[in-house]
Amino acid sequence: MVDTMASLRAFLRSSRAVRNIPPSPRLAAAGLPADDEVLLDAPDARLGPALVAAGRGEYGPAADLLAATRRTAEWENRDRYVIRLAAFAHSRAEWFTSWRAAAPDDPDALLVAAELAVTHAWESPARAELLLQTGPLVEAAVAGDPRDPVPWRIALDRARGSDADHGEFERLWGEAVRRSPHHYGCHAAALKYLSTRRFRSSDGLGSHRECFDFAERAAQDALPCSLVQTLPLRAAFAWLTEGDGRTAVDRARLDAAADAAVTLSTAHPAASPCAAEPRNLLIYVLMGLGRWQDALQQLRLTGPYASSFPWDRFSDDPLARFLEAREEIHRNASATRCAVCTCHPRSEHGGRAHPADH
Repeated sequence: MVDTMASLRAFLRSSRAVRNIPPSPRLAAAGLPADDEVLLDAPDARLGPALVAAGRGEYGPAADLLAATRRTAEWENRDRYVIRLAAFAHSRAEWFTSWRAAAPDDPDALLVAAELAVTHAWESPARAELLLQTGPLVEAAVAGDPRDPVPWRIALDRARGSDADHGEFERLWGEAVRRSPHHYGCHAAALKYLSTRRFRSSDGLGSHRECFDFAERAAQDALPCSLVQTLPLRAAFAWLTEGDGRTAVDRARLDAAADAAVTLSTAHPAASPCAAEPRNLLIYVLMGLGRWQDALQQLRLTGPYASSFPWDRFSDDPLARFLEAREEIHRNASATRCAVCTCHPRSEHGGRAHPADH
């Protein structure tokens, strides 16, 4: 395992080295890893060996990993692993081509194939047309295991890109929640559908307020420590990045979404690859709200783990954008701290005192 993870770490760093971004000793002094220690999309201890084997052209560990998640109904892990394996197959396809040839009816291979096809179609200018053509692959993944909600998350992503009407969305959403009422991936896909539909709807469906309503209801019904509790954070992200000023959202609602995500973040271990994406998203939202001290604390909890989302929404080099964000947070947090010291104690969000401020 040590050799495997060392190989993986070297593989992850190979793309980092060519960027030649100078390290920042000041951030290290602030309790943050040096720039050259930060890894983008680092896998957990289970996915890492499967990726290393896939890099050698071997599909067995990936097949075993997904089969295990299906047997034990680990739907959240299964969804994360499928996304990462499909992304790897997109750039290095040999291992996946061998898997499909050896086991064409394997439900796990079918699931990766559907994710790969839908993601590839999303990247094309002919998105809607290509997504329509992925129907047979998505249907094959759906038939793979009737219990599995992950194919329905893929179907919801496909519906969003192919301009499916609301009735079709409701049908797919019903199938998803029937299999797993609290599956984060399906909830996030549904929220993205509603947010996107705002731009092509004249009846207001999909407005930012309605996205918040959906997200907050889901979060209230979520299981303890479930990522579904961060759904309002995704609604806040959509408003910060897509808001056009016509749909007002109360600042208190945005802060509440961030506060709930801060609470959930503290319930997860520090420097955990599994918590990297929600923490990276939280960091971005806290930056957008000007809550620099809170953002700095989340950077410390994130440790060396950057995630492509949300930074790839703003740059072709998400790791470089994350490192720039760290600098910006450190600079503004220092300025805020100095201002507080010279004036009077004040919270970063409307004067309300929060534990993260102390």
